[in-house]
Amino acid sequence: MRHLLDTKTLSRADALRILDVAEDMADTQQREVKKLPTLRGKTVVNLFFEDSTRTRISFEAAAKRLSADVINFSAKGSSVSKGESLQDTAQTLQAMGADAVVIRHSASGAPRTLAGSGWISAGVVNAGDGTHEHPTQALLDAFTMRKRRHGAGSRGQDLAGLRVTIVGDILHSRVARSNVWLLHTLGAQVRLVAPPTLVPQDVSAWPVHVGYDLDAAIAEGSDVVMMLRIQTERMHAAFFPTEREYSRYWGLDPERFAALGEGTMIMHPGPMNRGLEICSQAADSAQSTVLDQVTNGVSVRMAALYLLLAGERTATAPIDAHTNTEDAR
Repeated sequence: MRHLLDTKTLSRADALRILDVAEDMADTQQREVKKLPTLRGKTVVNLFFEDSTRTRISFEAAAKRLSADVINFSAKGSSVSKGESLQDTAQTLQAMGADAVVIRHSASGAPRTLAGSGWISAGVVNAGDGTHEHPTQALLDAFTMRKRRHGAGSRGQDLAGLRVTIVGDILHSRVARSNVWLLHTLGAQVRLVAPPTLVPQDVSAWPVHVGYDLDAAIAEGSDVVMMLRIQTERMHAAFFPTEREYSRYWGLDPERFAALGEGTMIMHPGPMNRGLEICSQAADSAQSTVLDQVTNGVSVRMAALYLLLAGERTATAPIDAHTNTEDAR
């Protein structure tokens, strides 16, 4: 695997490979010594042109647990804020000897531009680009669904037949887009529910069913309900009259939560707006996977970095959950 830029072009085999390696990584994280020597001597740069806490920390933890050296680069207060171009930044990182670049950027397509530019020889991981994609979030979501569904026997399994309902701000959500493509590749059935103003103008090519009534969707039944955050920072117009009205029609309130099946998984990519798109009863329930998603994010990102940087070893050598890593401390 040279780069991880999206899920739309990710094959089923590659997706399952990442999820299976993430299972191995998760096993290593149950031990007293969580660190592996696998990427010792490699340098991973977190190149974040947008603010992020969860994703950046998750990638940093993943790289460090694989013994890689980590450089965190924030656009604010850097030369980028003084007008430095993406090309100049990339060439600086190349001169520093970066082996992998994890990039988050407000411009859709920036990671692909970086990967195909020739400015840098490092592997590129898309940590979110504009309203385009966020592949590792979709992978950790799929990993979480698979683990809850299949338990210890999840290796090699896909999500065939799983009914997933994604609710909320589809228009601005790169998480939704990445999930749509990955879940379809893994065999799940995907339904989108949102106000008409928060559905992209043309989703005819998307492998989804689209609806506007959350109560009707809940009545039809779902195995997974994924609530999305309202991204007010990307809204430059009024997409709904008030937050109160949005919550009334499209929020997972206590009544809607009670109407869900007991086995329905409740997901949220975070950060959550409690009382707007999701109530505390749902967020803190046993059906909620919110904290599992955070934990699983580290394992999935460890898997992505491992497959990106460990070279041909990945074709033949699985992660050994019992490898002695004393020297990796």
